[in-house]
Amino acid sequence: MNAFWPVELHEGPVGLRPIRVRDRRTWQEVSARNRHWLRRWEATVPPAQPGNPSSPRPTYRQMVRFLRSEAQAGRMLPFIVTYQGQLVGQLTVGGITWGSMCSANVGYWVDEAVAGRGIIPTAVALAVDHCFRDMGLHRIEICIRPENGPSRRVVEKLGFREEGIRPRYLHIDGGWRDHLVYALTADEVPEGMLRRWRGNRQHLEQ
Repeated sequence: MNAFWPVELHEGPVGLRPIRVRDRRTWQEVSARNRHWLRRWEATVPPAQPGNPSSPRPTYRQMVRFLRSEAQAGRMLPFIVTYQGQLVGQLTVGGITWGSMCSANVGYWVDEAVAGRGIIPTAVALAVDHCFRDMGLHRIEICIRPENGPSRRVVEKLGFREEGIRPRYLHIDGGWRDHLVYALTADEVPEGMLRRWRGNRQHLEQ
């Protein structure tokens, strides 16, 4: 069982909560409305190869069951992102590793209709603080396609370090795509990520 799940996190109008089966209709509506906008950045399943047959895309219910199973096993934290109480995106803390590494990676997407309002930087800050302070993880990594300017601005606003490029790292939009690696360790944000983001946001808005 995962002692750190389920959990709900909030900062002003932005929230993170567990993904639920009953979110299906809203999640599918938001996802479909943003399909064109998100297609360039969403991971895809590569074509079947000998010895590696492709599987059909899971249904929403199958996806949620898998995510929640991984959460209960302590390998993942699958969140819905909310803004003013409405579902506007998704954030997943995945690849949680303990032992000598104590690390995880973060992925996210948001409805284009509310992009640019600081929702995802706030959501990432909430998740990072939970991982560092409550879970005791040491390192968080976010991998982003070099062409994805809005997503890169999220991590840059939060002070993640750019560590380099991973060639042909993930299959996205029909091909294997390079990704930039951004990372942060707990000792780099002793004041907490959310507190840092509040200060940075005030500076940016001046």
